[in-house]
Amino acid sequence: MLPPRPMGAMVDPALVPEEQGFEVPVEAPMDFIGGAEVIPQADGSALIQAIAEIASGMNVEQLIPFDANLSEFLPDETLSEIASELCASVEDDIASRSEWEETYVKGLGLLGIKQEERSTPFEGASSVTHPVISESVTQFQAQAYKELLPSGGPVKTRVMGAVNQQVEEQSKRVKDFMNYQITEVMEEYDPEMDQMLFYLPLSGSTFKKTYFDGTMGRQVSRFIPAQDVVVPYSATDLFSSPRITHVLKITDNDLRKQQVSGFYRDIDLPFAADDDSDPVDKAVNSIEGLSKSYRDDIREVYEIHADLDIEGFEDKDAEGNPTGIKLPYIATIDKDSNSVLSIRRNYEEADPLRKAKPYFTHYKFLPGLGFYGFGLTHMVGGIGSAATSILRQLIDAGTLANLPAGFKAKGIRVRDSDEPLQPGEFRDMDAPGGNIRDAIIPLPYKEPSATLAQLLGALVEAGRRFVNVADMQAGNMNQEAPVGTTVALLERGMKVMSAIHKRLHYAQKNEFKILARVIAENAPVNYPYQVEGGVPGVVQSDFDGRIDIIPVSDPNIFSMAQRVSLAQTQLQLAQSNPQMHNLHAAYRRMYQALEVQNIDEVLPPPPQPQPESAAMENGKMVLVMPAQAFPDQNHEAHIRTHILAAKSPLVQTNPQVTALFYAHTQQHVALLAREQVMREAQRIMQDLQQVAMQGALPGPAAQQQLMMLQQQMSDPTELEGYISTVEAQLLEQVMSQMVPPPPDPNADPLVQIRNQELQLNAQKLAQDAMADMQRIELDREKLQQKAAGEAARLELQEEIAGDRNAVNRERIDVQQRVAMANMRRTQ
Repeated sequence: MLPPRPMGAMVDPALVPEEQGFEVPVEAPMDFIGGAEVIPQADGSALIQAIAEIASGMNVEQLIPFDANLSEFLPDETLSEIASELCASVEDDIASRSEWEETYVKGLGLLGIKQEERSTPFEGASSVTHPVISESVTQFQAQAYKELLPSGGPVKTRVMGAVNQQVEEQSKRVKDFMNYQITEVMEEYDPEMDQMLFYLPLSGSTFKKTYFDGTMGRQVSRFIPAQDVVVPYSATDLFSSPRITHVLKITDNDLRKQQVSGFYRDIDLPFAADDDSDPVDKAVNSIEGLSKSYRDDIREVYEIHADLDIEGFEDKDAEGNPTGIKLPYIATIDKDSNSVLSIRRNYEEADPLRKAKPYFTHYKFLPGLGFYGFGLTHMVGGIGSAATSILRQLIDAGTLANLPAGFKAKGIRVRDSDEPLQPGEFRDMDAPGGNIRDAIIPLPYKEPSATLAQLLGALVEAGRRFVNVADMQAGNMNQEAPVGTTVALLERGMKVMSAIHKRLHYAQKNEFKILARVIAENAPVNYPYQVEGGVPGVVQSDFDGRIDIIPVSDPNIFSMAQRVSLAQTQLQLAQSNPQMHNLHAAYRRMYQALEVQNIDEVLPPPPQPQPESAAMENGKMVLVMPAQAFPDQNHEAHIRTHILAAKSPLVQTNPQVTALFYAHTQQHVALLAREQVMREAQRIMQDLQQVAMQGALPGPAAQQQLMMLQQQMSDPTELEGYISTVEAQLLEQVMSQMVPPPPDPNADPLVQIRNQELQLNAQKLAQDAMADMQRIELDREKLQQKAAGEAARLELQEEIAGDRNAVNRERIDVQQRVAMANMRRTQ
């Protein structure tokens, strides 16, 4: 049932020409109608000034509010014609799906929920139903419910088009607001989604209806069983169906509320007929053990979303002539009396295409061959029926074998020979006297067949494999298997469930689109809670279509076992080649797949590099640790400090350390060159602006030069060219200071040899110093480990000593109690 919408002011009957044939309810005179003043008269009538001008310049559609109930203004003949035509079409639609209903009803019986007593082939025969269908339904429902409705909310957003900070903040507000509405405000969403996912694998199709409920003052999303949504035989989907009928079950009291609120026509309706003709409803009530009493005043109402061509409200061309094109309407008709309760337009007033507004979402388990999807009852119902039959045969065979029946001699006549023997029954028969062993004849019952039991196992395995094969494959995987094998097993096991989950993901996305539209049309101006930044924000402006609302579930992953397996495969790849992967991100994904809370406490984020002084950077590089240059540092001072350190023998004699100094110094050179170019460009701009202000250059010429300079600085190619030129100049100066001078060819050879010896000695000393530092660090770690071991050993000894003391005290207490007991006995 769609919500009551504001009706607006009722139309005065004087404004509607009588020759149009429309019936308008007489309301109390209003002060103004269309700008014309209403003057009450003594006889109770109203004199409307300039009525001729108003009536001649406006048609009926302009006089009636767009969202009004059109059935209030249509004559009875037109309403009867519409009701007869629509109800006949709906009855034909219901009749066209009779075989689908029969299959659905048979499948419901395979659940085995209702216990029954069987009297064939003998009284007390087994009536057990094999749980292959119910088990698969329960597993699917539990798995899909967890994925489609997580605890944090089922909605996430994605920005369509260009991304900036403003749009990202809007996206976050939309996501938070919709999750808040679904998890906190829309109380029916969670339980109805839970129930829908149980019905889905049974019927193959279920529906959600999303609309604004005026009585609740908020949007709602209701679950509708497949039997309550009727479409024509030719329909293939909801979007192209010419007619969608929602069979409403409503009490007389709720219907009366809608009439009083103005949503339905206030007309007298007959008592609700006791109609129990729907076979699906009868089967569901039978399974639940429910029955309708004569006091229940439930009546059926057809809410029909269809295209109609109503006289007086036709589609018209630019010249005002009817085109004959049917427009989308929502007509509500009482089934028992064929009375029209409401007819409303189902398109936006400003929409030139007159597209119907969607309210229904179709969830499919398997696509099927037509409009309705296939469920487990269609796909494995035969397996379930066969498994139930074989299981009953095995149980009955065991019962008959354990409680044999037969004949006992008593003459030759057998009493009640036309009735089957019951387990444990020995019936009298007339036979000549003789040996008592010959007078009792048990029937030749066989033990349960092993072949039949094997066949039952094969059928059950085939039925279970249809739904839960993915979980079985993921649970039985070898954790040490190669990555390719793991991915292949996952792909093999997830084909069926992955396709089903993608269909659910697509349907839920369509539901969220409808929900976003309903929120945009009816949401309050401000958010009901404090948003980030302290600004309340405007709800309706945030739902402007720029944000794509999608489910938080991953359409390619449908279970925790699969998610963990994929995360573990990623972790194995990262561990096999850590230099090419981010191990921290791989471990974090693993924890997310395991749904660990507060991951930062278990896996703290890696520390980010921070700016350091030049001396600290020199110390790190001497220890063969890379250093990082940052913008806004004093690059010139850093470069001078690094040059001085690079000239030391400790650095010059170690190529690895020298390379670190060269690389880090060039980082500072690159940042310094970029800063110099940007400062120079800013100085030139300021000079040009000052020259233009002083009048030394004409304004247009100065402005043109400024624009040219801005274009050059905004062009990445030209900007990098300027920076590269400055870098070359700076590197020429820096490298000339860092590279040691070449040896003098005129120097004494003995002096050169001595210098080489000194360099070798310095290099050896540097290496020894590095080795000493490493040895000291190793000794320090050993001492720390030893201290930790000693502390642990002392703690353990203290625990052992404490345990011994406790044992000794307990033994002393026991001895004391024994001694006291002995003393009492001796006394």
